[in-house]
Amino acid sequence: MQGRFQRPTRRCMWKNMNPFAASFQAVREQIARAEARYGRRPGSTELLAVSKTQPPARVRALHALGQRHFGESYLQEALAKMAALEDLPLTWHFIGHVQSNKSAEVAARFSWVHSVDRTKLARRLSEQRPMGLPPLNVCVQVNISAEASKAGVEPAELDTLLAAVAILPRLKLRGLMTLPAPEEDLQRQRLPFRRLAALFAERRDRYGLDTLSMGTTADLEAAIAEGATFVRVGTALFGPRT
Repeated sequence: MQGRFQRPTRRCMWKNMNPFAASFQAVREQIARAEARYGRRPGSTELLAVSKTQPPARVRALHALGQRHFGESYLQEALAKMAALEDLPLTWHFIGHVQSNKSAEVAARFSWVHSVDRTKLARRLSEQRPMGLPPLNVCVQVNISAEASKAGVEPAELDTLLAAVAILPRLKLRGLMTLPAPEEDLQRQRLPFRRLAALFAERRDRYGLDTLSMGTTADLEAAIAEGATFVRVGTALFGPRT
């Protein structure tokens, strides 16, 4: 009966011991199911793990499972985390509101900014992006639900901002981002994402756009149904934030 049983490999044993193996696999499967259900190309939706408030050890554990893209909203916390994880090949995305007095650090330390919502900020990021680095990938944030409490450019002003960002030499305009008002019903969740996708489609060729950053743990399926290329997931991976 030799060969009937196999000793688990070290990689398999590590995955079994990793506290986030099950949640990571579940999210990846949820993304794959949504892509299949709505006719999306397999693998066309990138998972952006929202690691704000999470300690470096948790980021390291998720990286060990294969995750490379991580999103942060609080600059000082992110800088400390980057220092603790500088041995890992991670791609850092800033997804929160960028304060003008902190734009230099954001421009220097991140590969992506998903929350450009004003021309002044875009200019600062371009001027402050170090010459030794590639241009900073940016998405313009759109306030698609017209919420007074949310940042983002109004759809009517979108073209003015896109045109300003597109000519800045140290930025690479990639696409649009939104965080709509919360909804429970799937069909109602899809509506604001559909509006953003329409804005994107109308401007894709003119500005060379390729990125739709939309969807979170609560509305991931709706975002994928409407064409998201990045989904920003935190709670489903790490559990409730402390």
